[in-house]
Amino acid sequence: MNLETWFAFALTAMVILVIPGPTIIFVVSQAISHGGRSVMPLTAGVFLGDFVAMTFSLLGLGAILSASAVLFSIFKWIGAFYLIYLGVRLWRSNPGRGYPALPDKANPERSLFQNAFIVTALNPKSIAFFVAFFPQFITPEAPAISQLFIMGTTFLLLGTINAALYAIFAGKLRETLKNNTVHKRLNRCGGGALIGAGLLTAAMQRDLKILP
Repeated sequence: MNLETWFAFALTAMVILVIPGPTIIFVVSQAISHGGRSVMPLTAGVFLGDFVAMTFSLLGLGAILSASAVLFSIFKWIGAFYLIYLGVRLWRSNPGRGYPALPDKANPERSLFQNAFIVTALNPKSIAFFVAFFPQFITPEAPAISQLFIMGTTFLLLGTINAALYAIFAGKLRETLKNNTVHKRLNRCGGGALIGAGLLTAAMQRDLKILP
């Protein structure tokens, strides 16, 4: 892969990543609810989720999801219900009494990590997206495996940085606003956004028009 092709890929990937999808909506909502402590586990969860989705794509699951309406629907509905479930928990949370959005109260960071991973990895559009996106930048004259490795590493790095920046910004916003009433309203905004993302996921079609 030459430098020009890599630069075009990286620029396109950055534009795609900046557009908020279900994963970023989840990251922002949880960072607003839990502050700076959520940045690391959320970012790690997104990284691992993207890695799993990308690996499944390269192993052929993305092509299967694009071709199989049944399998795509299974992934879609699982992801949609999980987003809605998290959104309802966040909506009902009370900043003065802790955060029900984190079931594992003994280890909230682990719960944040697990939820971020599940939301990212279970998005069927993410899996099918890599199959449709990566081949557009492969140079036929060069080995495909090395090019896929470079693109995969680049995308994971950019995706991790993007999620971290969103989480840091949202966490700072929460820490700046100390009022519990404001926090509750932010939780409801975040919960509503997650529910909306779940409904959007449920409405997904297999045409890859909705970005991950």
